[in-house]
Amino acid sequence: MITPPQTNVAALGNDKRRNLIPSSVLGMIIFLFCEVMFFAGMISAHMITKANAVGGIWPPPGSPMLPIEETLVNTSILLVSGVALFMAHRALRIDHPMFGRWLLASVVLGTIFVALQGREWVALIDAGLTMTSSTHGSFFYFIVGTHGLHALGALGFMVYMIALSRAGELQPPTFWAAEIFWYFVVGLWPLIFWQVYL
Repeated sequence: MITPPQTNVAALGNDKRRNLIPSSVLGMIIFLFCEVMFFAGMISAHMITKANAVGGIWPPPGSPMLPIEETLVNTSILLVSGVALFMAHRALRIDHPMFGRWLLASVVLGTIFVALQGREWVALIDAGLTMTSSTHGSFFYFIVGTHGLHALGALGFMVYMIALSRAGELQPPTFWAAEIFWYFVVGLWPLIFWQVYL
């Protein structure tokens, strides 16, 4: 009778392989790769529709004007939020006590961005730009709204990072995943602003 080979359980327990990329970071990168494809499709459809507008006029006549100047200021707020997050990353790397303040600053600035977007939407709806008012309205709310949902999700993730940090349970790879998500939100917005607002 042949007996199966013996497995050295202790040796298996000590076989710890070092991951090149932490699982949380890899998962976020895969998720965001899919989101890049999703936004690329939306923005491409918008560009094609804009290029084929009747008479070459976009937005369609009678559409309310988008608040370019106000949104440019709001864009600056979002970009500064990304800088604050970068400073939080640097503080975390050297275990500096400013980490929590930089992270909170990033969350507050991101929240201001989302709140100002909401105020902009209310004004545009009052002016007559809705999802059903025109193709312009449909694209505007679909693209900007989808970005807003991602911003809310990333802000929630960063608030969770603050809670973990205050409890002394924050692990750098978890923070890196949240950081990548927020950089995606920040980095995508200038492209949306250029394509949708200008």
